[in-house]
Amino acid sequence: MTRQKTLNQITANLPGAILVPENAGENLVTSVAFDSRKVTEGTLFIAVPGEKFDGHSFVRDVVAKGASAVVVQAGREAEFSDLSVPCIVVPDTRKAMARIAVTFYDNPTAKLHLAGVTGTNGKTTTALMIESIARAAGDKTAYVGTLGFGINGEIVEGDRTTPEAIDLQAFFARCVDEGVTAVAIEVASHALALGRTDGCLFDVAVFTNLTQDHLDYHGTMEAYRDAKGILFKEYAEVARANGKNYVAVLNADDDAHVVYSGRARLCGISTNIEYATINQSHIKPVDILLAVDSISYNAHVALLQYRAEIPVRLGFGGTFNVENSLAAVGYGVARGLSPEVIAEGLRTCPPVPGRFQPVQAGQDFAVLVDYAHTPDGLDNVLKSARPLTKGRLISVFGCGGDRDKTKRPKMGRIAKDLSDIAVATSDNPRTENPEAILDDVLAGMGGNAGAEVRRESDRRKAIALAVSLAQAGDTIVIAGKGHETYQIIGTETFPFDDVQVAKEEIEKCSAR
Repeated sequence: MTRQKTLNQITANLPGAILVPENAGENLVTSVAFDSRKVTEGTLFIAVPGEKFDGHSFVRDVVAKGASAVVVQAGREAEFSDLSVPCIVVPDTRKAMARIAVTFYDNPTAKLHLAGVTGTNGKTTTALMIESIARAAGDKTAYVGTLGFGINGEIVEGDRTTPEAIDLQAFFARCVDEGVTAVAIEVASHALALGRTDGCLFDVAVFTNLTQDHLDYHGTMEAYRDAKGILFKEYAEVARANGKNYVAVLNADDDAHVVYSGRARLCGISTNIEYATINQSHIKPVDILLAVDSISYNAHVALLQYRAEIPVRLGFGGTFNVENSLAAVGYGVARGLSPEVIAEGLRTCPPVPGRFQPVQAGQDFAVLVDYAHTPDGLDNVLKSARPLTKGRLISVFGCGGDRDKTKRPKMGRIAKDLSDIAVATSDNPRTENPEAILDDVLAGMGGNAGAEVRRESDRRKAIALAVSLAQAGDTIVIAGKGHETYQIIGTETFPFDDVQVAKEEIEKCSAR
């Protein structure tokens, strides 16, 4: 589909925008981009300052490539007074980018039922459960998140949890063009803080939990909490102002829900059966049965006129998935879907790659691969594995380089406290020395490696070590990467798949 907009149409939705020259308003743009490599004839180029590059450095290059106009930051316009194309001056080009994308792609989320999921842990699984429920309701569905993006389950890998605004709105427009009616999206705190999702009109917003992560970016837990709060405050008001029947599904077991509950219709979930309801709405589990590869319980729902017992049956394990599935039930209740549809959507939801994923290569011990890469995530996955383990619990885990260093000793302490044997290793060390990262981790494990703590910076060797130590009835939890199929060392990315490596090391061990 060919799209085009005039500069007048673009600036109409940009507070504080100044078009230079003023008489260029009828000039057309046929695409929008912030990446200079994607500029073609007719592109509106948005010069966004980034972590590594400043888009303003490429303005003259894109004009030479055929850009029809450029958007620059206020205070920088004098640098481009001699350009041969129109210039739009705005207070903040990053914030403007989202508004421009929404305008250029004709506000696609107004035509979609949009569910956003935010939280430190559980976003991916909850979003995919939501998509499955929507599919069971008869919707043509789409997903955007950590695994990538796609329509009706055909997911293409992406490079971040929540794409940049232009890519996001382009995908939503594609969804509209292809007849999609419901979308589930993971909304990362970075995306909210940077305005990538500004202009998205949400019908349902879900909060899973708030625990330590991304402090290298946000600085404090309060700033991290408040960034996620944008989904439940500012976006709630925008959604309602645009005719959406916005509902927030909040985890009442997490203290942050109090901060998020001020401006929205609420649906509260809790795994604590005695927990008080919030705003007369509540969803809680009863009769929980857990296995390595399954979960069953009944979701007791008492939300105004919606009262039901919904049988939840999942084809994958993990105690934490009780909470995630309750949030998905909350989505279905918020939409007014029948208990039968909600139950069917959860029953047919496929296992999520790298989330409490069993690995079987003929061994007599269990191996689970999980994306747990935060203190709370590691705590949850080890506590989920423990009651399913007849023998010893062996953990393999690491902490990312160039990321929040304060969580390293915390994760070390959790691994040592909850495992019988803890193997500390590398997990995307990036430009840091892997051994220095392990020093930080072991600081929380009582110092030097000992009988219960092993140190091996080579991740393959660490997995091989865990396999060699495992006996019948033991469980190995390989945490940190989950679905990822790479290891970042320095500035290079190397193939590495925990599931595949575990299988290979089990087969090697069996052949001895």
